[in-house]
Amino acid sequence: MTAVSTLADDVRAALSRAGEVFAGSPAAERISMIEQRLDEPLRVAIAGRVKAGKSTLLNALVGEELATTDAGECTRIVTWYQRGDHYRVTLHLRSGESRHATFERNGGAIDVDLGGLQADDLERIEVEWPSQALEDVTLIDTPGIASTSFDVSDRTREFLAPSDEAPAEADAVLYLIRHLHSEDVNFLEAFHDDEVSHASPVNAIAVLSRADEIGVGRLTALATAQRIADRYRGDPKVRRLCQTVVPVAGLLAETGATLTQGEYNALATIAGMPRSEFESMMWSTDRFLSTEAPSSLTPIERHHLLTRLGMFGIRVSVTMIRQKITVTARELAEQLVVQSGLDALRTLLLTVFAERRDVLKARSALNTLEVVIDEDPERAGAELVGELERIRASAHELVELRVLNALRSRTIELDGQDMEEAERLIGGQGTAPRIRLALDAEATDDDIRSAALFAAERWRRIAESPFSSREVAETAQTVVRSCEGLVAATMA
Repeated sequence: MTAVSTLADDVRAALSRAGEVFAGSPAAERISMIEQRLDEPLRVAIAGRVKAGKSTLLNALVGEELATTDAGECTRIVTWYQRGDHYRVTLHLRSGESRHATFERNGGAIDVDLGGLQADDLERIEVEWPSQALEDVTLIDTPGIASTSFDVSDRTREFLAPSDEAPAEADAVLYLIRHLHSEDVNFLEAFHDDEVSHASPVNAIAVLSRADEIGVGRLTALATAQRIADRYRGDPKVRRLCQTVVPVAGLLAETGATLTQGEYNALATIAGMPRSEFESMMWSTDRFLSTEAPSSLTPIERHHLLTRLGMFGIRVSVTMIRQKITVTARELAEQLVVQSGLDALRTLLLTVFAERRDVLKARSALNTLEVVIDEDPERAGAELVGELERIRASAHELVELRVLNALRSRTIELDGQDMEEAERLIGGQGTAPRIRLALDAEATDDDIRSAALFAAERWRRIAESPFSSREVAETAQTVVRSCEGLVAATMA
């Protein structure tokens, strides 16, 4: 049986052909870099307004304090965190020069010595770290949007949506919001593109960050944040701009990933206080830090806990210890991560981004190769141009992305139930067959085949209906093709 080529195979073949065509030209090196990018981990950028909690979330995802969270020169520079065999920091200058930089750990975060360079001199900082969390994903921390410095905001805009028609260097984006501000919507719209050359509903997730601060740090804060996220998720404008909205208490997640025994002991000390004394300490931040507070902990120890956990995190931790839900530092750390919503975000990264990893990277490679060809179409020749057009037209994975974007942006109108089913069947909630078909994890190949055949027949009737518009009919045909692919997969 002849093996069926995948999108990645087709893109690699096109890159190989382009390498031959552009051999000896300046574009050859760029094409080689595109090929290398196909084998790299998925690039996920973390963006958002100033103080949205980007660096805190990055630390939580890595499970280690790496990113600088205080204002400083490095926070004004796009910084890449990637897996490496050694601890190394490299400065990439706008001039094209690269140089290694010395650094030290300052309270956990990396303090980089720029050697007299200014932020304007640097294109990016690259941090290599032997972390298992960076095995499959490269995290990119970007400067805050709506900074008092226009130059700082522009660095992030230019990185995520290059003005020279070049595709963005990130394969996917986590965009952090505290509340849905008009600036957030404007920014998402700026790098949104219906032809999926930049960020789109398929590769962008909105994170309702600092969720623990909603509801003034009460124990119900995360439940309140979840309701707000659900409301945003149903907003047509938000649906058009991102895959979904998830609440995450970044500080809680970061501390859960890095909790020390000493911090647990301090929390246990508070938990052991009489209930009336404990509750009086929890009235406010000022009361918790007051020298008159009835606690054997020093003001410095209490300030440290507040910095690491916030009032919400302290309340949650002490409550779990008092109720004996957790009896060790490790158990508390695990529960804090669960409570934070970080696991839900990680699951989304694994299902929404990781499952489409090869498609997203192949799409990025195609976009970059098209830029190279557009700069010298005569040398590229009609054959190579035609090959790229064929790949775009025939790759069902890319067709699914385009249709999903159209459904999310409401340029294709379907009834509510049909809209939800179409999105699910073409991979809008994840590309695994069971997720597409809304089946249990225990579903067999026979179950998958039966459900896919049933769905294909239903959507085939919609495609052939004289009452369906051309756009609806084409969407239905895409759904049918996706279902047929699920059937074929069970028979391979």
